Amino acid sequence: MSELIFELPVPPLGAWSEGNTGTEGVWTFSTTIPGPKVLVTALVHGNELCGAWALLHALQASLRPRRGSLTLAFCNLAAFDAFDPLNADATRFLDEDLNRVWGEGLLDRPASREQSRARALLPFIEKADCLLDLHSMHEPGVSLLLTSMQPRNVNLAHQIATPAHVVVDAGHKDGCRLRDHGAFGLPNTKSRALLLECGYHGELISRDVATDMLARFLVAVGSVDQADIPAAWSMPLPAVQHVLHVTGGIVARSMNLRFAQNWPSGQVIAEAGTVLGWNDDEPFVTPYSDCTIVMPSLRQLRPGVTVMRLAREFPVS
Repeated sequence: MSELIFELPVPPLGAWSEGNTGTEGVWTFSTTIPGPKVLVTALVHGNELCGAWALLHALQASLRPRRGSLTLAFCNLAAFDAFDPLNADATRFLDEDLNRVWGEGLLDRPASREQSRARALLPFIEKADCLLDLHSMHEPGVSLLLTSMQPRNVNLAHQIATPAHVVVDAGHKDGCRLRDHGAFGLPNTKSRALLLECGYHGELISRDVATDMLARFLVAVGSVDQADIPAAWSMPLPAVQHVLHVTGGIVARSMNLRFAQNWPSGQVIAEAGTVLGWNDDEPFVTPYSDCTIVMPSLRQLRPGVTVMRLAREFPVS
């Protein structure tokens, strides 16, 4: 496993980390004109800086909603405050993954630092009907927009038209993500939620990807107009958008797991039965032809962790 260089500087949040709501790190701006109640979140993981840069850009530019309300939330500030680029993975969280604690029973569980923070953020989350959750990845790879199985979220991804890869999955086995909390995860609501993986944590371009998506998302849901967006925030749209449905994943049985090679996220394996690696010395293979590898990483390897997801492309309707 090669060492990666962390080039993205730490965003200078300063007083911006205070918020304007009485809850640290949470900013809300409202209008009297009916419209969407939008929430954009960053730093759900304390080492994923790109989203914090995007929120900082929006605050510095005094971006305000024309309709409805806009909430910008720096989520796990305690983990972010401990961030060290020389040991970037160490501050993903403090006690437990803040992106696995949501869903039913949140208020009934023992209060870790992440659980306590989730409860503080909960009122803003439950008021929102549109969510963009900004993340980055352990390994280099193409940016990925993760949606639930609900068609309304895939349709929103099509409307935004970027990035090139949309990944549809039914949830995470390790716990409920923010993207799937409450009405966001239910089939018969109008609440929409997208999670963007902007690329490797330390890549400079991840900051640009996050800022571009924040702008496009706000325009798509009707919070702001295109004229409100600084031209410098825009990146080129991909020529084609691919929709990938996750069919399964590789879960580590022990620390004895290795990949057959350094698989990049987004790589398509043409042949079924191709050996991808070994899990407790038992080979795991592509279950079908034209299988796409999604977010492979051994950097957080431990028993029970999903180290790779497998997906197949569905035609865009």
